[in-house]
Amino acid sequence: MAVPTFKEDELGKRWDKCLADAVIKLSGGLVIGAVSSLLLFKRRSWPVVLGTGFGIGLAYGHCERDVAAVLTVSHTHAPHNQA
Repeated sequence: MAVPTFKEDELGKRWDKCLADAVIKLSGGLVIGAVSSLLLFKRRSWPVVLGTGFGIGLAYGHCERDVAAVLTVSHTHAPHNQA
């Protein structure tokens, strides 16, 4: 028999995953922005800010979808008796 999982436990796992994902995506955006700033844009600051913003936006979108999947109520319908 399967061990039941509680929604709180699943939500905690999703938040942990979201936090790790946010750190990775924010760091990636920061690095890509910094490299493009150094190589292409004469050391301006806006590519760094733009890359970081893209990273935060991607992480937010993924977290929103993951957490919403846990919080939505799934309805299972019993089959209708048709005579």
